[in-house]
Amino acid sequence: MRLGRTAGLFGAGLAVLAVLAGCRTSAPAPSGVTPAPDAAEHVQDAPDTAAALPADASLASPSVGDAAPAAVAARVEAGAPPSDMLLVPGGTFTMGQDGGGEGDERPAHPVTLAAFWLDRTEVTQSAYDECVAARACPPPDPAILATFGGLFKGPNKPVVGVSWFAARDYCTWRGKRLPREAEFERAVRGEDGRRYPWGNEAPTHERTVYETNATEDVGTHPTGRGPYGHDDLAGNVWEWIEDDYDPLAYTRATAGEGRPGSCDEIVQAQNKLRAEGKQGFTGSNPIPTECEKSIRGGAYNYPAGGLRSTNRIHHPPSFKLRMTGLRCAKDAG
Repeated sequence: MRLGRTAGLFGAGLAVLAVLAGCRTSAPAPSGVTPAPDAAEHVQDAPDTAAALPADASLASPSVGDAAPAAVAARVEAGAPPSDMLLVPGGTFTMGQDGGGEGDERPAHPVTLAAFWLDRTEVTQSAYDECVAARACPPPDPAILATFGGLFKGPNKPVVGVSWFAARDYCTWRGKRLPREAEFERAVRGEDGRRYPWGNEAPTHERTVYETNATEDVGTHPTGRGPYGHDDLAGNVWEWIEDDYDPLAYTRATAGEGRPGSCDEIVQAQNKLRAEGKQGFTGSNPIPTECEKSIRGGAYNYPAGGLRSTNRIHHPPSFKLRMTGLRCAKDAG
């Protein structure tokens, strides 16, 4: 993989560090340390150099969801539409694509989902801090928030440096859940199978945050909203997904429901791809050796092509990364 250009803001000295971040494996990290994965997975062009640096991540804390029931009771009024969410209607849409992308994005196939609510924006740092203050969520990794002199800090910036476990705990505390992979793609593609949330036109910096060095405040690119009004569905940060990542999900009997295989089936599929020499089927990172979690939506450090609606990325749930945040979903029925 070739490295992207070095951002002028940080100078050419970052190029040496970027080389050190050029590859990773899916093997478990040493205790207390999680190496950053290759930030260019599933794209042909490398991201901005600053974004390719290690994430200074650490292993996730155990689940701290014990505080959730009281918090849920205080925040959820039965039957009331969530004020911070927008409805994604139920129906059948086309998931995946038949040409382009990686092997795990194929084939295009119909998926039928029930209606659900989805957060208007990525979860902000100030919203997540409420969960931390309630002792229901672990704090974000402080070293990640301090990266590049604090460019990732800000009450209205998307929270980053949180593991999948922490993301799950946050959504549970709010009386919600993480979205499924098919739900996220449904929210992006709408009824017309669009390539990006706003349509088929190429990304621009007016529409979203990409090919840059840091996140921006959520909801500040209204021309990039999705078909149902959601902000930042492509760009700004990747978002943790409920599902285990399954490279063969689109060919399984459950594909029409948008559901992956079991963890055992996923590991068998990954072993089969590896034995057949199909490196690249799941992107530029090595084929996983364990059950990882899906992440969706592209990030500030990605080139335009990586923001496509069908792009599938995956990382171990314990990873904390400066390019990965979350938003929550909720059943509408």
